[in-house]
Amino acid sequence: MRSGSVAAVLGIGLLWAGQVVSADLPGPEQPPAPPQEEKGIWGAIAYSSADTKHGFFWGADKRQEAKDIALKYCENAGGKTCTVVTVFRNHRHWNDDDETGFPYKHCGALAVAEKKQTERLTPWGVNSAETRREAEDLALQACEAAGEKCKIREWVCT
Repeated sequence: MRSGSVAAVLGIGLLWAGQVVSADLPGPEQPPAPPQEEKGIWGAIAYSSADTKHGFFWGADKRQEAKDIALKYCENAGGKTCTVVTVFRNHRHWNDDDETGFPYKHCGALAVAEKKQTERLTPWGVNSAETRREAEDLALQACEAAGEKCKIREWVCT
């Protein structure tokens, strides 16, 4: 009985001193893993819905580079509310899958209503796909869902 009470007192002392560790208690936080490099040849399209201006870029080594340059081209075209509306990539080498889950869709397309609206924003649609035709078809479908006749304003493939 005496050894049981000694163990209890010792356990309470360790607990009070913060020296008891349990497997279900969280340990010190691990630093976040560095982001995995995304491989491929990147492209992007930027669009300004306020004034129907756009910009695009393809051939970038990094996703952010493609986005930044497409945005810059849109702004240089006079776009006042430019945002990147699609980003896509192609394989640089056939075996370069980086396993990040970002799809390898090689082409992007932007469709805009044929008639510019004066009372509201002009309908538009954008999409990316493995082929130019599929990207254009998907962008037209997205644009024409607003009930307007649309045309392809820009397409780009990496």
